[in-house]
Amino acid sequence: MQPIASKSECKIRQATEGDCKIILRFITLLAEYEKLAHEVVANEEKLAATLFGNNSNAEVIIAEYQGKPVGFALFFTNYSTFLAQPGIYLEDLFVETSMRGKGFGKALLTYLARIAVTRHCGRLEWSVLDWNQPAIDFYRSLGAVPMDGWTVNRLTGEALHNVAKQAG
Repeated sequence: MQPIASKSECKIRQATEGDCKIILRFITLLAEYEKLAHEVVANEEKLAATLFGNNSNAEVIIAEYQGKPVGFALFFTNYSTFLAQPGIYLEDLFVETSMRGKGFGKALLTYLARIAVTRHCGRLEWSVLDWNQPAIDFYRSLGAVPMDGWTVNRLTGEALHNVAKQAG
């Protein structure tokens, strides 16, 4: 791994509403990497409303190198009934291809872990695509443990609406 030239050149900061354009760019690049670009319907307006509006649902941190955004992490609070504590769910972590292997992903994750500890969270969790071996190896190198035996389930689109209609 080629480390960051200088830790002072890597800055992790909270995103602001003015970052919606770069957040959308990172989301799009991540979706392309994951071969899911056809699923992206996000736009800057929706991001502004859901990330920075009155009822914001998630937060974003941005990694910058020499003043230029090179990666991001989007996360939100969840809750563990078993621990009776809040947790943090990392929805997206992305570092530009040319900047990978330089410590930016680790910088984002360690910053997020610090947020979790400061907020008295019991967990920091995320999902990774089973074919993404570089990411799996990276996460394991940090001590992350895969949750074998668990399957992610999802209701979306028409299926979500159909189930909601059953509530009466």
